[in-house]
Amino acid sequence: MSGERKRLPHWMKMKMPGGKLYMDVKEIVAKNNLHTICTSGNCPNIGECWAEGTATFMILGDICTRACKFCAVKTGKPEAVDINEPKRLAESIKMMKVRHAVITSVDRDDLADKGSGFWAETIRTLKEKVPGLTMETLIPDFDAVPEFVQKVIDAGPEVISHNLETVRRLTPQIRSRAKYDTSLKVIKQISDSGLVSKSGIMLGLGETEEEILEVMDDLRAVGCQVITIGQYLQPSLEHIPVEEYIPPSIFEKYREIGLQKGFRHIESSPLVRSSYHAEKHIL
Repeated sequence: MSGERKRLPHWMKMKMPGGKLYMDVKEIVAKNNLHTICTSGNCPNIGECWAEGTATFMILGDICTRACKFCAVKTGKPEAVDINEPKRLAESIKMMKVRHAVITSVDRDDLADKGSGFWAETIRTLKEKVPGLTMETLIPDFDAVPEFVQKVIDAGPEVISHNLETVRRLTPQIRSRAKYDTSLKVIKQISDSGLVSKSGIMLGLGETEEEILEVMDDLRAVGCQVITIGQYLQPSLEHIPVEEYIPPSIFEKYREIGLQKGFRHIESSPLVRSSYHAEKHIL
């Protein structure tokens, strides 16, 4: 992928992060050698979220075994699992006075259980060491192996999210290894468990309105209750380019349609990312 990036429209302009709370969170994350998707994923809301003392933590390292064409996270051979990471994460969350934590991870296809056991251990550790904490877990697909997904479900986070990322037609072009129907299978297992199920997609990759509505219908068919819809931003010239910047009015249109289709909560606007306003998604 190469060429010039499209110029950002006025509604995509973001403030530079700053302020005391933002700097405090940055210091805690660095001091405890933690990874956040806020930085690894170049999230546009990092200033707003960190200034409020919240962050989305990324476990199992910062090197992914997959190479999705939209994602800014590094790809390669991951380092060994850090068994002390859950404890450091718990200490950091207490220092930040976080009441609702969002946890995500890189894909770990190099591990026998795809990292699902470590996921479960992390959730249990946080529940034990940070009483009253609620959690959203944004999980990989674990190749939709039922016992791997069940490990996370049994650990009992309040919300389990797994992103479709895009429409069915574009999935092979932008996602590495992941398949549209595999993701739907994961979301169905979460929904059937009785926990809050959540997913998200990006717009601006060349999808059509009909395809977006198909995604909504497919998610509702597997019981998905919460959806986030945001604008794709090209992390670098090596990533898939933006086809179109979608105006806020269209995002609002999809929000209204989604509510009509039965989603219980929808975040839909250009700067929305998976964990945006996550504390509101506990139903």
